[in-house]
Amino acid sequence: MTVAEEPGRQPRGPVALALLALFGLVLFAGFVALGTWQVYRLGWKRDLIERVETRVHAPPVVAPGPAEWPSVNAQSAEYRHVELHGSFLHDRQTLVWTATDFGTGYWLLTPLQEADGSIVLVNRGFVPTDWCGIKGSCAPGPTGETTVTGLLRISESPRPFRHNDPSRNSWYTRDVAAMATARGLTHVAPYFVDQDAAPGTLDVGKPAWPQGGLTVISFPDNHLSYLITWYLLALMVLGAGIYVARDERRLRRGP
Repeated sequence: MTVAEEPGRQPRGPVALALLALFGLVLFAGFVALGTWQVYRLGWKRDLIERVETRVHAPPVVAPGPAEWPSVNAQSAEYRHVELHGSFLHDRQTLVWTATDFGTGYWLLTPLQEADGSIVLVNRGFVPTDWCGIKGSCAPGPTGETTVTGLLRISESPRPFRHNDPSRNSWYTRDVAAMATARGLTHVAPYFVDQDAAPGTLDVGKPAWPQGGLTVISFPDNHLSYLITWYLLALMVLGAGIYVARDERRLRRGP
């Protein structure tokens, strides 16, 4: 007795083929679009990194004054090396929680009032949680006319799960507008400045408080791997489409 041969798969109908082709076309177009978008993102990111590196290592220029404040934004000004002249208002400083290579502590933001009356918040640097200045037992810092150099930074937005609470003097982000309101400051620049480290003080083994020059400049650049991934997925969809087309043609031609 012979065993009957199991019948083979029949060709797909026109509707099934049309739906399958449409699905494959949507996937292919989507993956190509995502890959192409990452190509543009890669160019943008590398241009950003180059622009920031140029700004950071350039000689300091005069910080934007009140007339320029409306045009100050991340693209045009952030990480620009700037210089300020004025007097610190130590009685209106703000401590913002942070974590650095020195451990957990605070950024010390102190208003600097310039000759024209305008104010710029200066992040003088990191201080540990047990810094004596928190209890008011240390000298507040430079008095009289002072020159400050540092990196221009754009005001930060509140974090999702850690909101600033001015009523409790609890701060997690360097929100310039909120700090100005809490400290009763007016005519305040819409940015702050990360002060440079004093010469010879940027040493984790022998820190001086506040410790400036700790700005972290890091821009993840994963766009090349992303674009390769999206284009490979597009090629896989194309390959699957060719396989299905050849299989359907074979079934229709018969043995």
